Amino acid sequence: MVRVPRLSSLWRNWVRLEGPGRRLLRWTRLQTFVVLLLCLCVAAASSLPWLIKPKLQPGSLAPFEAIAPKDALVQDSTALEQQRASLVARTVVQVIDQEQTQALKQRLEQQLLQLQEVTNTGSGDRIGPVNLSDQEKRWLERRSEWEHLAWDKAVRSTADRMLSQGLVSNLAIEQLRKAADQQLKAVALQPEAARTLAGKVLTSAMRGSTNLRTDPNLSKQLIEEQLTKQAIPTIEVRKGDLITRKGELISPQAYDVLDYFGRVRREPQPLIWFQRFVEAAAACAVMLLVMRRERPGLEVRHALLAVGLLLLVQGAKLWFKSSVSPLAVLVVPTLVLAEGLGTGCGLVWMGVAALLWPEPVQGLGDGRLIVAATVAAAGALIAGRQRSRGQLLQLTVLLPIGAFVGQWLLLQLQPITGLRLWGNLNPSLDELATDSFVLGVLLMFSLLLIPMLEGSFGLLTRARLLELADQERPLLRRLSCEAPGTFEHTLMICGLAEEGARAIGADVDLIRTGSLYHDVGKLHAPDWFIENQKDGPNPHDALDDPQASAAVLQAHVDEGLKLARRHRLPRPIADFIPEHQGTLKMGYFLHKAQERGGAVEERRFRYRGPVPRSKETAILMLADGCEAALRSLPPDTSDAQAVDTVRRIVEARQRDGQLRKSSLNRSEVELVIRAFVQVWRRMRHRRIPYPIPARR
Repeated sequence: MVRVPRLSSLWRNWVRLEGPGRRLLRWTRLQTFVVLLLCLCVAAASSLPWLIKPKLQPGSLAPFEAIAPKDALVQDSTALEQQRASLVARTVVQVIDQEQTQALKQRLEQQLLQLQEVTNTGSGDRIGPVNLSDQEKRWLERRSEWEHLAWDKAVRSTADRMLSQGLVSNLAIEQLRKAADQQLKAVALQPEAARTLAGKVLTSAMRGSTNLRTDPNLSKQLIEEQLTKQAIPTIEVRKGDLITRKGELISPQAYDVLDYFGRVRREPQPLIWFQRFVEAAAACAVMLLVMRRERPGLEVRHALLAVGLLLLVQGAKLWFKSSVSPLAVLVVPTLVLAEGLGTGCGLVWMGVAALLWPEPVQGLGDGRLIVAATVAAAGALIAGRQRSRGQLLQLTVLLPIGAFVGQWLLLQLQPITGLRLWGNLNPSLDELATDSFVLGVLLMFSLLLIPMLEGSFGLLTRARLLELADQERPLLRRLSCEAPGTFEHTLMICGLAEEGARAIGADVDLIRTGSLYHDVGKLHAPDWFIENQKDGPNPHDALDDPQASAAVLQAHVDEGLKLARRHRLPRPIADFIPEHQGTLKMGYFLHKAQERGGAVEERRFRYRGPVPRSKETAILMLADGCEAALRSLPPDTSDAQAVDTVRRIVEARQRDGQLRKSSLNRSEVELVIRAFVQVWRRMRHRRIPYPIPARR
């Protein structure tokens, strides 16, 4: 009987094709159910537009030959939509903003108070930005209290009239001054100095400001009114005219005519909806499978973030429909996922999001979708190499510029190539600039959001790795002060592990940060470890119990994990704490226990693991074992002898099964060995003995 392999075993084998020893983080049934439920929500949102669809579409092949049964004037929906799009770009209705009006009145009151201070003190040639002429100063000094109150009242009433008519921020200063003078003539201010001073104060208080805001409802109403006043584009049809020929493409105008004569049937299409639903659900599943292959340590919250962003994008597409910008919904999530989970995860998310477009991509969608996918892919490739927040900030400027240039080039090449990437609606430069500006704003917002996502979803970006490696962080600072020997040992291992990772192309930033935290558990009892002991007695000698001493060594792993949770270290960093020891034997205390005789259980003198499950933690284990041996080599040791020493330690780890899950192959192990010796050679460099001056 042939045994059919289970689907789960096929999946695990597929994941481990490239890295047979890479750790695959298991999810519980509840976690898998939650992710599956969210994927079904994405599939439902993506397939919703196909639930009730017309059987015919513009651009599809006509299944029959249609002839007009009578004369008719049919509304041309494509031309009407083009008219509406052009009106939206230039039709804006503004209304008075009362809050901004009050703010401008308060600014005017401040100017009047400053003017009164000048009058009372008799000093100063300016009030704010207003210069006072000699005539205006003399009028201020001589005016009576009644003239003061009347002048202030006239200025306020003039400001009220100007603000009630609306104030534009980009109005030239001279035009604003003339408008103020025209309004002041109505109150007949005398003398001339009083009128000119009032004009200066009003201009100073209102220049560069506006009290108008856009009202979207009134703007939409005005657009509809203008569309009504304009001649609605129509298609003239005569009885007997051929509308479509069987087997030919249906044009948008022919579709409108067919719809007018009732030849386009709209009814529920459950089979098409089910097909789209299954396609969307399968796309989500493939996305998660590829993400888990690219990142076997993918946590559930990472998957929830990716699928949640996909659901958010589908909701935006359904809500805004054809007006949604592919740049806005594709580039930003791709950049966030690529920065936090890696370039591969960002690219696969972008591919699925671009394919799951709820409506057929027509009109303004084709060209912009191509540019958006290209910009998102470029952003994902670049974001995977960014090492600081500053570089990401530069990316938020370059990507919108690239999007604008790309769309403009496609628009210019459209007549040359004959490709109608924008269909019948060609966007203007203003629309392209608006899309790019919105993209830049969203990217800036995402830059502020990434640190919060790092903490909430456990994302490990390059910038966060470098921040965690800062030796002034509280936990590392405490290690350097309370366990200086351990800290020095940590820095030595960090140099070895970093060079070993660089030699085989492993993650240098990850291993540098993980090395700094791998021994933080020794803070619970630093004096029990030889590197922190000075000239005092060894506590293990006073304890005189090998098994209890072994428990102390194991405790530094357990306490390190507690500190990692307390300080919210990401999982990949916390993994260095137990995996750098694996299940190694505590040889010294095992030997002491065996010397006392009696049955000795070896498992009580082994660390509880797990063994290294990544190349980075395996390199750290080897560096931890080789550091002391390399440091103790005599000065005349040759490179060959140093290599032989390191190789014996590494082979002992391999025989003990410590590297079986790390995916390190033989050639990589050899490169790591040679990298360790190179670091040792640098540490043992010769120096010129400098003469020390004698004391006088």
